[in-house]
Amino acid sequence: MTTPTPVPTPAPPFVMPPGPVLRPPVALGRVAVALLALVIATDLFAVWADLAELDIAGDLADGILSPGTLDRADRADTLYRAAGLAQTGALLAAMVGYLCWLWRVRINAEVFNPGGQSKVRGWTIGAWFCPVVNLWFPRRIVLDIWDSSAEWAKRPGHALVNCWWFGWIVSLLVYRVADGAYGRADTPAEIRDAARQILVSDVLDAVAALLAVLVVLRITRMQHARALAGPEPLPDSSRNVAETFFQ
Repeated sequence: MTTPTPVPTPAPPFVMPPGPVLRPPVALGRVAVALLALVIATDLFAVWADLAELDIAGDLADGILSPGTLDRADRADTLYRAAGLAQTGALLAAMVGYLCWLWRVRINAEVFNPGGQSKVRGWTIGAWFCPVVNLWFPRRIVLDIWDSSAEWAKRPGHALVNCWWFGWIVSLLVYRVADGAYGRADTPAEIRDAARQILVSDVLDAVAALLAVLVVLRITRMQHARALAGPEPLPDSSRNVAETFFQ
């Protein structure tokens, strides 16, 4: 009795892993812009609170007392705390909306220019939360997206991105110094000086948020125009070779 020859099991078909898919960034761009505009509004509210705090602290430092001084001080402190809470809430909401938009445009950038990204995709989110590297990785990622999103043979300069990133870093540093000074302030004169620093910090944060709005709008428009333009045409040399091959 002969043993039947086993039939080899066919290998499963090879399936290419899914690649990045181009998706419209306009809706997420609008959400990011709206939330960044909310940050600007809360910063302006904070500037108003800073001026009230600065006014009452200046009067106390100069020894100017009146029957309503304590009431003014209480109102200024309440306004200052409310502005801080509003800024924190707006910043958290804007961070979520901005990172969702940034993830979308990063994937689109991979479709437009697969070899044009210097950092792996995970850094698009992680770079913002990793100490030290968050001082330059996010800027590099945005610049790669910026360059990859531009239309064929049109590479706009990096001035807008650089101004936004410089403003963002400066506003963070000024806030760290001002917040520390305000936490250590005991006398009315020290509170007045710290309030001045907080005022500068809030103004710089509003400017940085405005520049971020401009960056979001520019990248979103570039990607929208790039998607409408269709595939990039072959260079002249490659086109000639292709035409010769298919003749």
